[in-house]
Amino acid sequence: MELLGEAVENVCARRDSGFRRVNLEILGNTDPFLHAHVWPRYDWEPADKVGRPVWLYPVDNWASSLGPQHGSLRSELTAEIDRLRA
Repeated sequence: MELLGEAVENVCARRDSGFRRVNLEILGNTDPFLHAHVWPRYDWEPADKVGRPVWLYPVDNWASSLGPQHGSLRSELTAEIDRLRA
């Protein structure tokens, strides 16, 4: 998770000057397995959300997964993970 968080931080900072930080969460409250979330956060988020948990956004804002339209982001993250592992 640390490696993924660093890769997300590096890629998001390169892609968007409004990048602020990465939130890392390890949860297991409702699912019968431990799982983690990596959330990039941005300065351009609404003032009432930027310093608060991402869960305050409507579910449609964060429930979608990476799809075919995110191919270049997926490739850049993969390359960054490979670079960090080297």
